[in-house]
Amino acid sequence: MNRRTLEETIFKLLMMISVCIVIGSLVIIFGLVIINGASSISIEMITQTPTPGNALGGGILNAIIGSLLLALPATGLACFIGIGIALYLQKEFTPVWFSNFIRFTLDVLWGVPSIVYGIFCLMIMIYLGMGSSLLVGIIALTLLEIPIITRYMDESIKLVPIGLKESSYSLGSTKFETAVRVVRKQAFPGILAGILLGLGRGIGDAASILFTAGFSNRIPGSLFDSTSALPTMIYNLYSLPSGQPKAYAAAFILLMIVLIISILSRILAKRFTKHVIR
Repeated sequence: MNRRTLEETIFKLLMMISVCIVIGSLVIIFGLVIINGASSISIEMITQTPTPGNALGGGILNAIIGSLLLALPATGLACFIGIGIALYLQKEFTPVWFSNFIRFTLDVLWGVPSIVYGIFCLMIMIYLGMGSSLLVGIIALTLLEIPIITRYMDESIKLVPIGLKESSYSLGSTKFETAVRVVRKQAFPGILAGILLGLGRGIGDAASILFTAGFSNRIPGSLFDSTSALPTMIYNLYSLPSGQPKAYAAAFILLMIVLIISILSRILAKRFTKHVIR
């Protein structure tokens, strides 16, 4: 066996080990959550709020609805901001050096721990004299999701064929019309995948809303009420002496929601890719 063949064999072995580690970790996590959580799931748990004065009584409906009330508006805001940034990063609108700087900044923000966003929003809350609320939690998740969604949108837009843009220009379209009507539609599968990925990240994040959304045993009635979310509910339940079964049940529900979002993103992206011009 020569040197090149040996190197190829070693790298193939390393890749197989990496794949086994990833798949094994996924199987272990899914197995633990399903085994410990599925047996504790009941209709009452997903249709009732916690019993007043008893954290282990009742259900976790308030946390399920709270997670959706936090993640859906945050994803909508991040999508609205992100699509504008992603379209602006095209070389037709922005110099290459400046767009590369913005991409670098977004990459750095993507790597910032989510708890930093929570602490940042907490400082704003203290400065304004506000308390924990649904509104501040939405803002924290929006800041968390903007880099993720924007970078996915940007990479999708960069894959749009230059000939398609030139064809649009030759028909008399302006740069703005081409970006909004042609480029956006062509890159839609990647944009959609980025939006759903950001939603999955937002609905499963705990650190950014730990200090901002607070905790409540009831469903919030306004943007200024505190609210529970599934990640914070899991943390609080697991810290109780007899709350582990209910915490695993909440983790099972959260895992299923994230799994459904991931599968849905794959299906929709594949469906809309059929209409993309290669």
